[in-house]
Amino acid sequence: TTDSARRSLSNGYGTTGANMALIDLNIPAGVYRNGTDLQSQGRWRDANLVRWVDGTMRPIGGWRAHSDTGANAKIRGMLAWNDNADDRWVVGGTYNKLYAWGIDGTRYDITPAGLSAGDEDAVAFTGYGGNLYGYFGYGVVRPETSRIQPATSWSLDTWGENLVGCTTNDGKIYEWALNTGTPAAVVANAPTNNRSLVVTEERFLFALGAGGNARKVQWSNREDNTTWTPSAINEAGDLELNTNGQIMKGVRVRGQTLILTSTDAHAANYVGPPYVYGIERVGTSCGLVANEAVATVDAGAFWMGTHAFYAYTGGAVQELPSDVSDYVFNDINRAQVSKAFAVTNNNYTEIFWFYPSGGSTENDRYAVYNYIENTWYTGDLARTAGSDSGAFRQPMRASADDNKIYDHDVGFNYSGLTPFAESGPIMLGSGDTVASVVEMIPDEKTQGDVNVTFKTRFYPNGNERDYGPYSMSNPTSLRFTGRQVRMRVEGQRLSDWRVGVNRIDVMAGGRR
Repeated sequence: TTDSARRSLSNGYGTTGANMALIDLNIPAGVYRNGTDLQSQGRWRDANLVRWVDGTMRPIGGWRAHSDTGANAKIRGMLAWNDNADDRWVVGGTYNKLYAWGIDGTRYDITPAGLSAGDEDAVAFTGYGGNLYGYFGYGVVRPETSRIQPATSWSLDTWGENLVGCTTNDGKIYEWALNTGTPAAVVANAPTNNRSLVVTEERFLFALGAGGNARKVQWSNREDNTTWTPSAINEAGDLELNTNGQIMKGVRVRGQTLILTSTDAHAANYVGPPYVYGIERVGTSCGLVANEAVATVDAGAFWMGTHAFYAYTGGAVQELPSDVSDYVFNDINRAQVSKAFAVTNNNYTEIFWFYPSGGSTENDRYAVYNYIENTWYTGDLARTAGSDSGAFRQPMRASADDNKIYDHDVGFNYSGLTPFAESGPIMLGSGDTVASVVEMIPDEKTQGDVNVTFKTRFYPNGNERDYGPYSMSNPTSLRFTGRQVRMRVEGQRLSDWRVGVNRIDVMAGGRR
């Protein structure tokens, strides 16, 4: 085989000499899981615990235990920060507790006195009393569109070096002044029955869904979170959004505060006295699916909606084109989707969304968007809350399996899981030609870090045969025949391996 015979995957099948070709398996970075299996030809179709950096596949880092939650309840809301003395804290809340951990992993119970317990799981009112009398025939199963009480989550932020927080069920605003012997306490004069909170760039504390009004935004005086009644000598105030939805979450974006509802998005802009804030709608039909399913980076805000992902980078909200939207939104547990959350990993310019698949009542999957490289990938991992690196060296995630908090992207321990990526169909011949693969030339950073399995078919929905796994050598001898093949790459060593453009030698066959 000569260099002139080499064709990239995108160029299809070529022949030279004795009907041989060296084909570059130049598969684009990221996972494509929309449409049918054949529509993902020439792309990665499935993956777990891998990412792509500069077009090269590599493993996502592993995890190690940071601390135990000390409770048999899931963390739903987490925040890490540095105080004024440069001490580091991480706080996580469950449906009935609030905990803080210091840098050494020591846990402190800072649950406010009188906190009203919420619901660890979402509750669907589909049985008796869940709808109007006589609305369904006797014995007819109620649809999943019946009213659902979401799982309880915490909205957490910092007020200076102090913590402020609010749960979706309790509704009161609490502040913790970093005294490990004193729990968080109600903020004096703050509205109650709130949905969530956010501290703006201008140092106002916003109560969202304030006072039980699902559309009301109420803010304290600047730098004073105990003054909420407007007067001529302060900047406290409130506005009611013109929306058909209910306020879900507020986040800081560059120069603005973005307020997301269940149906649309609004930007709050500081205009100074006497109006203080002006609010304008910046997106419609782009509602947030769960209170914590939004993350912000320098580029803007990114969130999960009911059937799509969205981005706000200034101007107007845009639907985010996604290569994995079919996979995510066609197999998601709508009854428990309130548990979904987003978290950034700025070391790799990634946004992770963890969510419950259709067959699970707890978060067991993730979808990732790399907003710099514009790639998507997916995987299976049970996490309920998280925070990015910054205050702590590694990102943190709370597990759904053992109620521990883990440092992530550290080492290569995966609790028995194996990083892998599997392609969609790769066509070996042109038309209905059957071809044989006889050799592979691998492209690895270190020889033998991964192995490869090939899966062949003669028809898109035909029987599939596996060949391998092959331990990589240069070259690697192969022997299989088919019209199309899928390639599965699995990490074999606990190392930071790399996989680039593998090449295979193909010999033309007959017709089947």
